[in-house]
Amino acid sequence: MNEIDHARTDEGGMAPEGERAPERVRTVVTAALASRGVRDAKEVADLLVETSLLGIHTHGVRMLSAYIDELDRGVARPDPSPRIFKDTGPVVQVDADGALGASAALNGTRIAVERARAHGVGVVGVRGSNHFGAAGAYARRIAAEGLLGFVTTSAASRVAPFGGIEALFGTNPVAIAFGPDFCLDMATSQVCFGEIKERRRTGQDLEPGWALDPTGDTAIRPDDAGALSPLGGYKGHGLAMAVSVLTAVLVGGPLDFQMAHIGTSDDGADRGVAHLFIALDPSAFGGREAARERMSTLVDRVRTAESRDPASPVLAPGDPQREHEARQSAGGLELDGATLDLLRVLEAEMTAGGQGREVTR
Repeated sequence: MNEIDHARTDEGGMAPEGERAPERVRTVVTAALASRGVRDAKEVADLLVETSLLGIHTHGVRMLSAYIDELDRGVARPDPSPRIFKDTGPVVQVDADGALGASAALNGTRIAVERARAHGVGVVGVRGSNHFGAAGAYARRIAAEGLLGFVTTSAASRVAPFGGIEALFGTNPVAIAFGPDFCLDMATSQVCFGEIKERRRTGQDLEPGWALDPTGDTAIRPDDAGALSPLGGYKGHGLAMAVSVLTAVLVGGPLDFQMAHIGTSDDGADRGVAHLFIALDPSAFGGREAARERMSTLVDRVRTAESRDPASPVLAPGDPQREHEARQSAGGLELDGATLDLLRVLEAEMTAGGQGREVTR
């Protein structure tokens, strides 16, 4: 599962609840994107706020600064003309035309759902895209339609192969969601790179095994971190390669070690990120109701499994995120200081009529 990090302001305290209210943040994010011509600004804002509410701050509203940078530099196009260039019915290939990654992914998700409804399965490859946020956001949208969602994406290299030192793979996430309760959203690295950046910002040591230093030993100080470690050693190495096969190799695009990192690519050209969206209709298999019943039984059994510590019950994938959502819905988003500062600038300029254009990042 993605890392759940607890946000702090730069002064070490929490920001006033009013400016952290999800609806207020959603309004500011929507205006900032709309002012740059993003046609689906509200949908993208919903996605970012939802991701932060679930506690996945590394891929939520914190990404707004990077997305604004991509839009302002022409890396992401606010008004792309995506086109289907290959269509077999259940399998579709889409050229995103350099869209904001979240926009391209929302479009791919919609097509996958439509094709699954018609054919029992919808498989959509999207090329020519950019960073799309949290893979689970799209898998959950597919699951909300009564389907099983599988989502993955290529990413710029951050992860060393097992036994290696240099970064060859992206964090290459895998997300699977079905029903209202189950959503597995995990990187194929021990942690995402955003967690390393957060530890650098706060001065906290890394957990052993998260990352490697330049000699290949485990890095403890964030500044010593080079490549991330693969999840579970050779198993994460293999899973990361499998994601590359499903995305860059099959869908088309640069391999992870050929891709520019977010914020470092040339102006005016997308990063060539490739996504894959799969929607499966249970009606085409054992039946929708039977699948729902079995899924409910599986989740309930996992949750009631005997735990080593009675105070820490066994959880199903998605349970920790729901706890974060309940807390932050009531108490406000737990945003970091830099993100709050950006939102304050954007809100002030929006109020003044500037809609957040010339933002200092």
